[in-house]
Amino acid sequence: MNEPRRRMTGKERREQLIQISRSLFAEKGFDGTSVEEIAAHANVSKPVVYEHFGGKEGVYAVVVDREMQKLLGMVTEALSASHALVKLERAALALLAYVEENSEGFRILVRDSHAASGTGTFASLINDIASQVEDVMVDEFARRGYDPKLAPMYAQMLVGMVALTGQWWLDVRRPSREEVAAHLVNLSWNGLTGLDPRPRLTAASREAGSAVAVPRPVAARPAVVRSAVVQPSEKELREREKARERELKELERLREREQREAEKLAREQEKARQRELRELEKARQRELKEQERLLREQEKARERELKELERVRLREAKAAEREAARLAKLAERGSEPEGSRLRE
Repeated sequence: MNEPRRRMTGKERREQLIQISRSLFAEKGFDGTSVEEIAAHANVSKPVVYEHFGGKEGVYAVVVDREMQKLLGMVTEALSASHALVKLERAALALLAYVEENSEGFRILVRDSHAASGTGTFASLINDIASQVEDVMVDEFARRGYDPKLAPMYAQMLVGMVALTGQWWLDVRRPSREEVAAHLVNLSWNGLTGLDPRPRLTAASREAGSAVAVPRPVAARPAVVRSAVVQPSEKELREREKARERELKELERLREREQREAEKLAREQEKARQRELRELEKARQRELKEQERLLREQEKARERELKELERVRLREAKAAEREAARLAKLAERGSEPEGSRLRE
């Protein structure tokens, strides 16, 4: 004879409704989920849902609050590391671990949370995390001589970069979360000008990352998950700092070499430009001299032509005078008496 099924306690029923609602909200969103669906999946009537939460809004608020507390607790734990680099690595790993192991919860958070949740949106959660990162960055900025007033802006940029990467990785899931975290830290820690072509996490964060786990919630506000804190290797951190300093020095030497080469190139270009200008000036002078020579030759040719014309005119004038004189003599002879011509 089969024993009758044990009836759930009120606490167990509440937890069942929360888990069912969590899956439905992740799949369909707040507006796409109804109380009828929640009740049907739990094999209860609608009044049971209203009894525990007062409606869909109430259960949604509990689901969102749990996910926010869970993620915030994981990131807060990661930021308890001693070294700034390890803080960044573990925070990136914590977010990616949450995305990987709590995909439904993360899908709920990245949606625009419904106003009825009373817990705000994913943006408010990011602001909470950024506030904690800001405290870390203020100390780092002060230690490195940067303006601490810029820390809030940098905290928003840093957390936003990690959060958006988490949203992207939620669907692609490649490469592994450790590799994604390493590249995130590579970009944020080294900057674009100093990117490490093959970034890897420190041993301390790799060991701590392997211990990251997210337990199933058993209450509306589960206690913050505490993992064993693995102290970073000071030797490794010193070696990374030294390697970073060497890299910066090499980049500075490269920059100075490039600057010297640029200055040398500029000098050579200036010299070439000056030579070109001198050549152009010489060519212009030669052209002017040639034009002057041609003008002189043209002037001389014109003078010769004028002299030749003058000689021709004089010859013609003399010839005309001779012809006139001859004609005058002929005229005189023609006017003499007949007798005189006969005597002659």
